[in-house]
Amino acid sequence: MNVIRHASPNFTERRGAGVPHMIVLHYTAMDSAAAALHRLCAPEFEVSAHYLIDQSGQVFELVHPNMRAWHAGKSFWAGECDINSVSIGIELCNLGNHPYPAAQMAALQQLLGNLCARYDIDRHQIWGHSDVSIGRKTDPGPRFDWRGLSRAGFGLWPCDAAIDVALDCAHFMDHAAMIGYDRSAGLDAVLAAVRLHYAPMRHGPLETADCRLVNDLARKING
Repeated sequence: MNVIRHASPNFTERRGAGVPHMIVLHYTAMDSAAAALHRLCAPEFEVSAHYLIDQSGQVFELVHPNMRAWHAGKSFWAGECDINSVSIGIELCNLGNHPYPAAQMAALQQLLGNLCARYDIDRHQIWGHSDVSIGRKTDPGPRFDWRGLSRAGFGLWPCDAAIDVALDCAHFMDHAAMIGYDRSAGLDAVLAAVRLHYAPMRHGPLETADCRLVNDLARKING
């Protein structure tokens, strides 16, 4: 994989154990990779990521993954509030309103494989900014192919088989918290975040399908 080093000054040392155990995906929401590189490397914006992948599949390393990039902001996952210290952030050049090109997704899969192997990251632990920053962020957005990524062996996707699950708000929240979602955000916000990742075309009140989805994901992630 051809990786171009484009150093950003926006990083610090990781806190605590200092070992990443998850990967967070973002979209740039900017018109070009050049504009995104400028923003992610400008000290005045105080934002960065470890990697940027443009639409052609070119990978840029902005911050060495041993260091703490500033990509997640206020966030939460599975009891952890300093997501920047326990994650690797990958920005994908996309406005958020169009599909991700095949070359870009192929480069992402290769990069994920390299990072998971190098840092012994569980391949299930690939999440979106919208998952860890509920109600605040929507990236990588409804056009990102999470199902396709799971077929390549990264992230989690629910089983298509029907299972008997009751429509129960409390159980939905319990299972969502077992996956990692911040239950303190409340039912509506957690439901919106889950649907954005797994069922972006579904709207309205909680459905049995939502309960079935988180039940299956909780079982998968907790082995």
